[in-house]
Amino acid sequence: MSAIMDVSDQPEGSVSDAGRYALGLTEPGSHVLIREAGRGDLVIGPAGMGKKADLHVAPDAAIHWPALDPYATPAGSPWPRHIGYCGNDAGFIGWSERRPIEQFSWTPAFGDARRVDAGAARIQTLQLRLEEGGGHLDMTLPPGCALHLFGDLSRLTADGEPPGSLTLAPTLGRRPGMAPYVLPDLGLLQQASSLSLDGGPMGQAISLQGIERFPALTQLMLWGRFADWDALLRLPHLRALEIRFTPDLQGLPPLDSWPLLDRFIAYNVDEAAGKRLRAQMKARGQQRAWTSHASVSQLRKPEWWQREYGRPFSGWSGRQAKAANAAYDAARDALDGATDVEAAQAAITAFAAHFNQMKGIETPERDDIGEAVWQFSQRDSALRLGVTEEQAQRWFDAVRDY
Repeated sequence: MSAIMDVSDQPEGSVSDAGRYALGLTEPGSHVLIREAGRGDLVIGPAGMGKKADLHVAPDAAIHWPALDPYATPAGSPWPRHIGYCGNDAGFIGWSERRPIEQFSWTPAFGDARRVDAGAARIQTLQLRLEEGGGHLDMTLPPGCALHLFGDLSRLTADGEPPGSLTLAPTLGRRPGMAPYVLPDLGLLQQASSLSLDGGPMGQAISLQGIERFPALTQLMLWGRFADWDALLRLPHLRALEIRFTPDLQGLPPLDSWPLLDRFIAYNVDEAAGKRLRAQMKARGQQRAWTSHASVSQLRKPEWWQREYGRPFSGWSGRQAKAANAAYDAARDALDGATDVEAAQAAITAFAAHFNQMKGIETPERDDIGEAVWQFSQRDSALRLGVTEEQAQRWFDAVRDY
């Protein structure tokens, strides 16, 4: 193991080598920074994050951000390029006024209302992760930034300059059949000219009703499941439309509805709708050539969506996902073959107990396993035996130790 080096007295941007460094992040020598070759990001957060954070800092601890001044990439730009921080110290904003940040991802942990002025900050991409149940953030945005807003969108009030581009990824329900999510009034953010709406291909859809509150939109990127497609007719100035990982395009207006449209991408979409879009794209090209990219690709049948996204383990790593899916298959087969409630209980409890010995099962993974148990309770074989959702949940809770 290499020795710990102290470079706190070195000039700004002078240290680019991998190694172990003493870092005065909260007080002199409070942390050891392990810098790995080829890695440009750094994650700071509470001890509860475990290995997901490189440096552990309590949520309300004051951070001495200039402790990172000596570090640079091999090319000479400020390092880290991307910073992730879970906590309440907003000092990174003032720090960025003299030391630009390429990307900063902030997950504030406060429960009250706070005001932050980033009007002079130099942050190229700002990600705000606002979890449900937290406090309210009133923020003057960094000028010209690309803003990515995740979670509870209602927790932010913004002023200053509109973002150069806006990405919205609201917290959505995981189960199909829920009423579509409706975007709240976002004030200043609705002046953005480029918008990306990010959801999932399965579960709760995002409603496009109210999209006319973004009158300056010329670029719209849609990821996942959406409803109320006809609302897009209220965007007459649209020049670019991209649709990805969308299993249902029913109600999407024809492409000639937008006279200025010059870029269109449909990728991983419903097969039947995709074929119609290909025909529309070709017809439009004969009337007026596409001056930018236009394509429709990866058309998918209904069974593909269920196979790829119908289970809750799509976000797991390869080895864990393989083991989880194998356990899911075994439980499903046992449940479908069950002839009484006791056999159904055995199938579900065996599935839940399987993960007791698996490493890395934290809250998100536990929720995924619980979602799988809910899916089992909705199968015809379980319903036939009188197994209820609540009963399956009790069996799950009784045997798990994660």
